[in-house]
Amino acid sequence: MFKTKYVICTILFITFLVVTSFVKNKSRLLEKQITNLNIEIISKEKDVNETQLDFYYLSSPAEIEKKLNIIGFNKYVPISYSNIFLKVSDFTLSKYKFSTINSLNEKKIQKK
Repeated sequence: MFKTKYVICTILFITFLVVTSFVKNKSRLLEKQITNLNIEIISKEKDVNETQLDFYYLSSPAEIEKKLNIIGFNKYVPISYSNIFLKVSDFTLSKYKFSTINSLNEKKIQKK
């Protein structure tokens, strides 16, 4: 009788010990991932805030007027609508549309 109680207690203790360490390690890994994601979110928010500040400064009418005075009103040409990208993904897609064949041919000619 005594041996069966001892064996059952020992098995339960070892089982709980293993399960506890497993749960602890998993939770530690999750906490590290959460911390890394929080750091990344903070840096992205900082980038967004700086970009918004730059946009508001550069697109203010006073700044645009200063730039026009420097380059002259006669040389000012507005950007065509086809050159304005509404999303970053549109810009990245258009980047891959440009051909680099000329630069490859120039490199081949220089090697000869």
